Amino acid sequence: MKNIRYKKALPIIILLAFFGCTSLDEQILDESLSGTGQSEVVSGSIAPVYGMLRQVWMHTVNFGLQEIAADEAILPYRGGTDWYDGGKYIAIHQHLPTASNALVGDSWSAITLCLARAVVATENLKPEIEKGNAAAKDAMNEMITMKAYLNMLALDNWGIAFKKETSDKQSEIVRGQEAIDYIESELLSVVDVMSNSNNPGRFTKDAVSGLLARLYLNAAVYRDPYGTPAFKKEDMDKVIQYTSSIIGGAHTLAPEYFSLFNDDNHTNTELIFALDQRGVLETDQQRWAYWPISGALIPRPEFPSTRGTDAAAATPEFIQTWMDAYAPVDPAAADARFYQENTIIPDNLKDLTGVNPTNDADHYYCIPATKFEINRGFLRGVIWGPRKDKSGNILTCADGTVRIYPVIKLNDADANKVYVTHTLNVDFTDQGSLHNTGYRFSKYQFSHTATNCCSYSSVDLVLLRLGEVYLMRAEAKLRNGDAAGALADVNTLRTSRNARASQTPQPLASIDLPTLFRESGFELYWEGLRRVYQIRFGQYEGTWTGKTDTDPHKRLFPIPQKAMDGASNQAGYLVQNPGY
Repeated sequence: MKNIRYKKALPIIILLAFFGCTSLDEQILDESLSGTGQSEVVSGSIAPVYGMLRQVWMHTVNFGLQEIAADEAILPYRGGTDWYDGGKYIAIHQHLPTASNALVGDSWSAITLCLARAVVATENLKPEIEKGNAAAKDAMNEMITMKAYLNMLALDNWGIAFKKETSDKQSEIVRGQEAIDYIESELLSVVDVMSNSNNPGRFTKDAVSGLLARLYLNAAVYRDPYGTPAFKKEDMDKVIQYTSSIIGGAHTLAPEYFSLFNDDNHTNTELIFALDQRGVLETDQQRWAYWPISGALIPRPEFPSTRGTDAAAATPEFIQTWMDAYAPVDPAAADARFYQENTIIPDNLKDLTGVNPTNDADHYYCIPATKFEINRGFLRGVIWGPRKDKSGNILTCADGTVRIYPVIKLNDADANKVYVTHTLNVDFTDQGSLHNTGYRFSKYQFSHTATNCCSYSSVDLVLLRLGEVYLMRAEAKLRNGDAAGALADVNTLRTSRNARASQTPQPLASIDLPTLFRESGFELYWEGLRRVYQIRFGQYEGTWTGKTDTDPHKRLFPIPQKAMDGASNQAGYLVQNPGY
């Protein structure tokens, strides 16, 4: 693998035009590309763009912005010591951010810098295209798609898109229908000339079709971000057209739901577009996996420094949607997407009556380090995992295998030690923000190549997959009045998750918009999509734990103050969103 350093020679005017402030001196890695590095124009042009997309989707950048703002996740000030970070997560969750909120600002910087790099890449590729370089033409189409994709993220977040073709010209800021038309024109210009490959780490024809479907499905929100969306039949027809062009093609639904988020998911045929992380490199991030799980949990015992961080948890309201859907049956038994048991506790150890950290020295079982896997889906109650001695060494059995115990809470005095027990309730009170509170997302496998909490992951981060395509088509059909067609698509998706027969979700008897919204949460949780779905389904002004604000202006985030300041010498060029 080649490390490609993005040179500081990038004209500063690009940054001024997009108001990004991220340093240009970071390492950008092209593990998803096959070129020879910086000396090869094609891979050397597009690698910094794909590389920067990883920063866009960091847990503390756009991923966190989407998750914490929605009713899906909450991140309190853990124990009064961890994850306060100036209150940025609390403000985002309460829908009370200001223009100086760092989570908003960091997302703006990453998205606009990645967009700036895409513009530069197109300029670098043009001379090669003029020489007849077919690979450069393909790469150009990918960069056009990347610009459209990033502009859709900006449109989702701030209600604006950046119309920019060359780095020496100031970008034009567009909103509403003008933004839709611009992004549509970019995607339509490439959709029929792009090829499909088996590499989800690069934009393909199906990825462009999926983005077009997203654009048309959300067009009503883009036109009127603060009102009640008016969904046009012609838009829904286009959603159906582009989703149907994908369904029945090269991509297939995965019988094992959690295989979509495993070490080997790059070859999973359900993935359409993802962040390619097969390089086993330091910047291959697995923050989506480590961010929610307990800091006391060691998910990869062969690497003792692996751990969680006790950050985000599922809101009680989001968990309740599962409970309500399957009552009186536990959703773990009814839906394979809610839970996968990988840590198999022997029957004679399951009962913890009378067992506590002071007397449990022999309350363990043994397993080879590389065979241990934490449970997936939502982690509830007492969790189990490896334990360290006072010297920081993993406790082992006589044969060298690893001892698996109930996990003990960190940082307690010996006399006060308790097991980590994840409770349903989590909030911003002192008791509700303790490190154990809240059911935890464990959707992504903690990679077998990860030597620490955060990096060296081999798990691709999924950004577009066939499951979402089925849901988009179902929604478009339902909004067009075709409930039978919508129900068929939803049931095809539900019943496809049949690798664990007893947990296969049963087909629904009927479908309406509230049920479809609920189903989208079951299928797409912890993928950075919930906020957009809430807004489109009219759920974003609701009330949930820690959030009571009902102002529709909070559907969009404030434009960061640093961007407003940067444009202050051009009256009317950049206008702050209403409500801020």
